[in-house]
Amino acid sequence: MVSSPHEAMHRIFQEYPGLFSRVSELLGVPIAAPTSVSVMPTDLTENRPVERRVDTLLRLDAEGDESFLLAVEAQGKKDEDKPASWAYYLSYLYTKYRVPPLLLVVCQDRATAEWASRTVPIGPRQWPALTLRPLVAGPHNMPVITNVAEARKDLVLTTLAAITHAADPDIGAILKTLSTALRDAPENIADPLVELTAQGLGSRPAAQQWRNLVAVDLSFYKSAISEEIRDEGRSEGRAEGIAQGILLFLARSGVDVPDEARERITTCGDPDTLNRWLLRAPVAQSVEDVFAEE
Repeated sequence: MVSSPHEAMHRIFQEYPGLFSRVSELLGVPIAAPTSVSVMPTDLTENRPVERRVDTLLRLDAEGDESFLLAVEAQGKKDEDKPASWAYYLSYLYTKYRVPPLLLVVCQDRATAEWASRTVPIGPRQWPALTLRPLVAGPHNMPVITNVAEARKDLVLTTLAAITHAADPDIGAILKTLSTALRDAPENIADPLVELTAQGLGSRPAAQQWRNLVAVDLSFYKSAISEEIRDEGRSEGRAEGIAQGILLFLARSGVDVPDEARERITTCGDPDTLNRWLLRAPVAQSVEDVFAEE
C-alpha cells in the first residue's frame, strides 16, 4: 500500500518541477532550470505479466535543446529488487522516448539513502554493459533549514527538506521554521505546501507537531488539514459540552460519581455514546444506570 510520505516525496516534483534544478545543485550535479515541463505517463508496463510503474515521470526541456526525462522514486526502505527495476525504467524510457533519462531517489532515512546511492554495475564483472547511477536526496544531503529568512528564499525546497528530515531530532525546529516562513506566503502558495508537508510526515510523531503548528501559526488558511483540525476542535468542544451536561444532571439528582466514572465520561470522544448517556442521566439512580448496556 502506498504511504502518504511516499506520495509526498515524489509528488512535490510534479507540483513544482523547477525544484529539481535546486536539488541537483545541492547534490553536486548542477542542472539548469527547465524552460518547459511535461508530465509524462508513469505506467511503464509492457505486454507482459509484470507491471512496471515509476512514481513520477517528467520531461524537462532547457535552453539549447537540452532535454531529459526525470524519473522520481520515493524509497522508504532497502529493497534489493529495486536496482533491477530502476535499470529497467531507465532503459525502457530511453528506448521509448529517445531522450536521456535521469533517476532521482528521495528517502527519509540515512541508511536507505546510502543504500540507494550505490553505483550498480550490470553485466559481467570484467565488462559491465550498463551502470546504474541514481541521484539520491535524503537526510544525508538535504539541508536542515532552521533559519526563517533562508526558508523564505525557497519554500518548496524547504518543504522537501522538512519531509526528508521527518525523523530528525530537530524536526520540531525545522517545522516551526517552515510554518513561520509560510505565514508570509500567499494562500495559493502556502496551501499545497502545508498539505504536502502533512502528507510527507505520514504517521510519524512529527505529524502531530505539524498539525499543532498549522492550528496556531497557519490558522487563517483554509487548507484541508487546517479545516480538519478545526473540525476536530469543534467536535471536541461538543463532546466536552455533552459530558458536562451528563455530570450536571447526575449532580442535580444527587447521584455519586466516582473519579473513575467521571474520567470515563469526560474523556469519551464518541458523540453517539455521550448522547445515549445524556438521555439516561436525568432518570439515573446511580452512575451504573448511565452506563447500562455499554
